[in-house]
Amino acid sequence: MAIRVFRFLLGSRPDLSYPDLLRHFSAKPRGPKLKSQIQFPLDFTQKYPQRNIISISNLLKRCGFPLSELHNFLAKNQYLLNSDPSRIEKSVNILFSLGRSQEFLTSVISSCPKVLEYEYMKKWETEISGIEGFNLSALAIKNVLEVCLKFELEPDDVLACLKSLQALGLSEGTVVRVFEEFPTVVLSSPDRIQCKIEFLMTSIGLVKTDLGRILGSYPGVLAFGVENRLKPLLNEFKSLDFGLDEVQLEVLRDPRILGLGVGELSHCLKLLRSLKCRESIKEDIFRDGAFRAGYQVKLRVDCLHKYGLTHRDAYSVIWKEPRTVLYDVEEIERKIHFLVQTMKFDVESIVEIPEYLGVNFEKQIAPRFQVIEHLRSIGGLGDEVGLKALIRPSRLKFYNLYVKPYPECESIYGRVARNVRGKLGHPSGLWKLFKPLPYQQSEEDDMNIKSYMESLEQ
Repeated sequence: MAIRVFRFLLGSRPDLSYPDLLRHFSAKPRGPKLKSQIQFPLDFTQKYPQRNIISISNLLKRCGFPLSELHNFLAKNQYLLNSDPSRIEKSVNILFSLGRSQEFLTSVISSCPKVLEYEYMKKWETEISGIEGFNLSALAIKNVLEVCLKFELEPDDVLACLKSLQALGLSEGTVVRVFEEFPTVVLSSPDRIQCKIEFLMTSIGLVKTDLGRILGSYPGVLAFGVENRLKPLLNEFKSLDFGLDEVQLEVLRDPRILGLGVGELSHCLKLLRSLKCRESIKEDIFRDGAFRAGYQVKLRVDCLHKYGLTHRDAYSVIWKEPRTVLYDVEEIERKIHFLVQTMKFDVESIVEIPEYLGVNFEKQIAPRFQVIEHLRSIGGLGDEVGLKALIRPSRLKFYNLYVKPYPECESIYGRVARNVRGKLGHPSGLWKLFKPLPYQQSEEDDMNIKSYMESLEQ
């Protein structure tokens, strides 16, 4: 009997040679497995050597590569599974010597998998000593590697660009900043870079210290050509009667002015001169000069365009609501975020109601929206209140419509409600100040009246 039971148990054992039963770490899975619980990768066992798959997966795990993203990464870059794991490990070691952090490795490998090709990375191994002397940040190295792989550049090109920037007298921090923000500078030859620098120094009157500040703040100026961009832009400034001193002052204050397109400043100034608004608003806009006023318009147009408006609609909004220029760009972005994310309106509604950008957020937009939301929650609104009905009414009208009939809205409306309520009537006792004093008759007045009455009797 015992022999029969033993034979039965042997015959009922599962076939462990079936590959699907070995895919999971756990021998008895109780439910569907997450990607982080599965031994990676699973879909390449029939195409690629299993030893390569395991070795490359373990290598990427040791580099700090997220386990949840490992499967998708190998699926998109299956050519790596045919590579020699030892050569990939050498590429990783070269990368680590450049960035010296796991965050750098995972970021570079995820965005640019070709850095794992040893044939390319061994070229960088010979130039590491020269590049390390510039103390480039991990972000700068990552950006430069991506540009070099995209445009098939060699490490010698990067080293030549670094030396040319250093020869121009730029500080180490400025060079790092240029490579972080504008890594495509390596595409320019040293002669072209020097030509742009000399043009800026001679045409605007900059010194080396000023040049370092400009490139550190706005490295993208190196992307513009001299003949087709920078020279026409400076000629436009001269045609608008802006002197060299004023241009230099504004460029040092905000180097992004050099990124203006030819004709943009002229268009902005033309818009400002055609405004139909109160004279006090115009004075505030032009308080710091016409140059800065026109540039402020350009910044706000770019801000509105970034959130989905066309350039034409953005210019139209500013022309209809000039007070937009008086608010900082950060404040405009705050209003747009509140409009879209909290109030659930489209960005295009600003074109119809441009007054939204010209009113104070703390005093008008937020309190009014809170009142309307409270009334909507208690069913106190007959009709839906749109952006027009929320923004355009005066303080007194909005107070009488939505705040005064509901005492609980007084606390929501806050200080604004107290200010409005205080202006509804005259202060108590004010009528006493306007009551005329009683007139006291003198003897001379009595005689005049008596003589007048006697003349009437005659």
